[in-house]
Amino acid sequence: MRTSKPGSIHPDLSVVVVPPRKTTERGVVVPSGAEPIDGVRSGGTTTPAPAVEAPSGGGFSAPDPEVSERPTRRRFTAKYKQRIVREADACTEPGAVGSLLRREGLYSSLLGTWRKQRDQRELRALAPQKRGRKTEPVNPLAKKLAQVEREKRDLERQLRKAHLLLDLQKKVSEILGISLEPKERDETE
Repeated sequence: MRTSKPGSIHPDLSVVVVPPRKTTERGVVVPSGAEPIDGVRSGGTTTPAPAVEAPSGGGFSAPDPEVSERPTRRRFTAKYKQRIVREADACTEPGAVGSLLRREGLYSSLLGTWRKQRDQRELRALAPQKRGRKTEPVNPLAKKLAQVEREKRDLERQLRKAHLLLDLQKKVSEILGISLEPKERDETE
């Protein structure tokens, strides 16, 4: 039996040959062109993703029926996203984008999201930039803090005045010989 390249149409069978996809030990499917992630998180540790070999003999192997205990989100690198968007933009024939997405195991919504992200970054990069030093971000509580500090200074000033007045009253009472102790009230008043 003749073997065909992945992504090509077999001449005898008129079937598209799909390239093998990598699967990590936890059942995460990684598209054939995606750059590998350093490891798969499990609990608090990171374990390196095992190397997966392509099926031998040109046949297809059945997908792993074991479902992982906890689903993991696929993560794509910026280079991979950029490559896929460029390839999709370069597609001119009808159905070429669909075959690209099938080959990579992606959804069309991902491609649309990646294109929007690219366009937003381009707009942000082309927007006029403010020149000069960047200003420090203003703390939202800075105004309130300044107001409280002003009030504190005012109250301390008033307290100092009150203490001075009390000291003055004590000195005057000593000079005049007047007692500052409150008089007891008579019950007749």
